[in-house]
Order: sequence, then C-alpha cells, then structure tokens
Amino acid sequence: MSGAHFAFTDRWGGVSAAPYEELNLGGAVGDDPDAVRTNREIAAESLGLDPGRVVWMNQVHGNDVAVVDEPWGDRPVPEVDAVVTARRGLALAVLTADCTPVLLADPVAGIVAAAHAGRPGMVAGVVPAAVRAMTGLGADPARIVARTGPAVCGRCYEVPETMRAEVAAVEPAAHAETGWGTPAVDVSAGVHAQLARAGVLDRAQSPVCTLESRDHFSYRRDRTTGRLAGYVWLD
Repeated sequence: MSGAHFAFTDRWGGVSAAPYEELNLGGAVGDDPDAVRTNREIAAESLGLDPGRVVWMNQVHGNDVAVVDEPWGDRPVPEVDAVVTARRGLALAVLTADCTPVLLADPVAGIVAAAHAGRPGMVAGVVPAAVRAMTGLGADPARIVARTGPAVCGRCYEVPETMRAEVAAVEPAAHAETGWGTPAVDVSAGVHAQLARAGVLDRAQSPVCTLESRDHFSYRRDRTTGRLAGYVWLD
C-alpha cells in the first residue's frame, strides 16, 4: 500500500519454552532474555526487517507519545504508549496480549505510528495523541491508514458495571456486553470511534479475539504468558 507495511504476529515459530511458547516478543514478562532476543530476530527477519532497526516501547498504559528517528541503542527505553517516526525504513513495534495494537501510516507524508491501547490508554486518548503527533509532522488524517490487530473482543472482556460506565462516559462506543450477558468493554470499538472522530477513514480491524484464539497470547486467559507484536514501517 504505497510503501506502507503492517504486520501482526501470532505465538508460533519462536524458541521460548512454556508458558511463553513460542514466539514471545515481550522482554518484561519473565521469559529468558536470550529467547526473547532470538524471537525478535526471527520475527524481524521474517518481515525483511533489520532487528536492530526496530523501535520498541516501555509501555505503561498511558497516553505519552515519543517522536523517534532512530532506535534507542544504549539509551533507556522511555515509558510511552505510542511512537511516531518520519524516518522511512525504521520499523515501530507495539506489544500486546489482549490490548489493542494500533498501527498508523500516512504513506504520502512518510509518517508512521504504533500505539498500545489497553482500556486505560484508550480512555486516556493515546490514539488521538498519536494522530496529533503525526499531523504535527505533516501527516493528513484523511490520508492515514489505520490497522488494529488481534485483541480481546467486547464479547469476552468482562468488567464490573461501574468500570463499564466510567469507560463509556469517556468513549460511548466502548460500551459492550459479554456473550453471557454481563457488562463488558470493547476497546477496539472505542479506538475505531476515536480514529473516526480524528478524521481517519481508512480503517480495518482484525477479527481475532486473543482470549478465544489459542494461536495468540492472552493475559486475561493465561496470566503468565508471552506478548504479540504489531509492526509498521514505510519503504
């Protein structure tokens, strides 16, 4: 798509042992660091990327955004939940295991972003913040292509009624009900509503529910488990 690339991993094809089997890409979940490093190399190379040219985040469920033009190298990885770059060939990555991974690209302006939208981040507006950071660099929301990856669906993300009410007061589109009739939150629906209000029209959502799919990691299902990754980059 005009040089824009989007990719989401599943859990297979890596070297991590149970309970992180196999392609765990998260470095802060208790897995062997050497296995995570190898998995990141496997994933990047399978996408034709240089593993050393992938920018990761220290995700904290907030709404801070970092604008980057190179990997962190030996510098501390900052606590942010979105990264934006105007550097073609630099890949941005987001880790999830039920939260919604959000990948954004304006191929004409040459600007991409990756955001981590869990329930707190969606409520805090991390995705609109990422769009604003992109437009600050010259992106046009009408040109931005948005892809959201595998995440827990609204039919499975059960929450207390008070929490659903608090979330829906900020983002009504996230109001949901489980398949068994109890209060729920649909984070991906909330993210897509926010993108629509920001003027992003070209949007697509993965049909995969991480809690339902054994091919994907799910924190709500397994607690101790690995992390999936979403990648976005421009040629």
